[in-house]
Amino acid sequence: MLEYFVHIDADNPPNDLVVVTAEVPDSVPRRSIPVKKLPGNWRDSPAPAELARFGDEFVRDRREANLVVPSAVAPAESNWLLNPQHTDFSRIRLRSSEQFRYDTRLFN
Repeated sequence: MLEYFVHIDADNPPNDLVVVTAEVPDSVPRRSIPVKKLPGNWRDSPAPAELARFGDEFVRDRREANLVVPSAVAPAESNWLLNPQHTDFSRIRLRSSEQFRYDTRLFN
């Protein structure tokens, strides 16, 4: 949520966000990108253009259904990107969803 939050307009926050809980079985192919494989400036804002290469290859090659990348905001945490074009995507189970609004205190 923080990764997304740092990119929204505080004067016009989105009102159509949804939080979804998903179960990704261990057998669903995934690839993790460790920090040491990223360019030294990977946490810069705006993000270096070369970072897009990881996501572009992930979608294009369809070798994995899940790409795990470090969060630029909280590097000890990860973002999980899902590829709906991968053949094993159908094995990922969506468990619950609910409307989400950022707490207005975050904008102060």
